[in-house]
Amino acid sequence: MLQLCKVTECLLISNARSACSTELIQQEAVTLCINVSRQQPFPSGHVSTVRIPVFDDPNEDLYKYFDQCADAIATEAVRGGHSVVYCKNGRSRSATICVAYLMKHQGLSLAEAFQTVKDARSVVEPNPGFWAQLEKYEQELKSRRAMQIHKPKHFFRLSAERLLPWRRHSSQHKFNGM
Repeated sequence: MLQLCKVTECLLISNARSACSTELIQQEAVTLCINVSRQQPFPSGHVSTVRIPVFDDPNEDLYKYFDQCADAIATEAVRGGHSVVYCKNGRSRSATICVAYLMKHQGLSLAEAFQTVKDARSVVEPNPGFWAQLEKYEQELKSRRAMQIHKPKHFFRLSAERLLPWRRHSSQHKFNGM
């Protein structure tokens, strides 16, 4: 049976076959497809796409894509869009990315995020290497949050005098946002 499983209002998880169903993509109003594979196809139609070129191998480095994918999903949600994350079977790679998103942008622990994804799609099971990367990411996110809490208030203040020279020079250079 073809289906896109709803993790949150803006996030779905699936296998490649279901994610490439134009009917399902339209039915769920998907605007962003994150394909976590080297070889699986993208759906046809007018959706934004991102390919994360990894195999379902415990030695693959999926960690380096966690922030990029989590932020892309969050940005799409702010725009009112819906994202689907998929891999060949919708079990390990795609689940890992969904868990990373929930930890970063929903503030869930690894255990809570995993259970949320598992409740949406019962077959999810990140491979041991990806699970270890999620554990590392959970610690990284805790450290980032702790640093945000403990920064002195004056750390965030910038004087107009310090900004103006930068702004003056910035008009000479184009910034594309990336």
